[in-house]
Amino acid sequence: MMEKVPTIKLSNGNEMPVLGFGVFQMNNEETEQSVVDAIEIGYRSIDTAASYQNEEAVGRGIKKSGIARDKIFVTSKLWIADASYEKAKNAYQTSLEKLGLDYLDLYLLHQPFGDVFGAWKALAELYEAGKVKAIGVSNFSGAKLTNFVLTNQKVLDINTVPLVNQIETNPFNQEVEARAIMHEYGIVHEGWAPFAEGNYGIFTNGVLAKIAQGHGKTIGQVVLRWHVQKGIVAIPKSVRRERIEENFDVFDFELSHAEMDQIAGLDINATIVNHEDPEFVRRLFSRLG
Repeated sequence: MMEKVPTIKLSNGNEMPVLGFGVFQMNNEETEQSVVDAIEIGYRSIDTAASYQNEEAVGRGIKKSGIARDKIFVTSKLWIADASYEKAKNAYQTSLEKLGLDYLDLYLLHQPFGDVFGAWKALAELYEAGKVKAIGVSNFSGAKLTNFVLTNQKVLDINTVPLVNQIETNPFNQEVEARAIMHEYGIVHEGWAPFAEGNYGIFTNGVLAKIAQGHGKTIGQVVLRWHVQKGIVAIPKSVRRERIEENFDVFDFELSHAEMDQIAGLDINATIVNHEDPEFVRRLFSRLG
């Protein structure tokens, strides 16, 4: 395994590994061991969230790894229960305490719901005070992202633009429109569910299988390599060490222009989670009691 993951530069000059490790839907035991394994293999970016309820396990895994704090890029997210100016700063501190860290490298608004403008003002103040290295958003469509940036700038007089937008991204949902908006505002595109959570026959797709065969790689490795070459930060997850290793082994080959075009042709705007569905929004808020 290579020692250093390539990075992508954020608009504030900080660098973020182009490949990270996600811990969504992992229990505490799985999380701690998987984080230890991932860091040992070479990952230097770990993505969690308050709503995952495993921040403490992530913190234990990071500490157990023995790697210096400044060598690990740690992301967490503000849940909608705390999406207000009053609650956001306390929620950030709670995440820090659970992780056992003094700062986060990246803190995101987890959903485009709740009082995102009040919460953003709090995050902007944390950022400006140097208490977090970078701030951003998650699950913001192109339209929502445009409204968010322009409302902050032209209505609320807050000029701090998100540095990252973490949004569902895979070959079947390439987020072309949202990506164009991110590029316009200098926002790094980070993709969750790079494998579409196994949907749409991704691991048996003929186009991806042929490309993988040509490189002596797996379909999963081709998908992650596609992310890397597109400049999309990917955060695959697994609790199996052999799969964690496989997902990391994507830096010794390159997809051709023709292969990239073939993968571009797979885009059908197929989402796992439709954030424009009112029933989905109701389900999110039903979790708040």
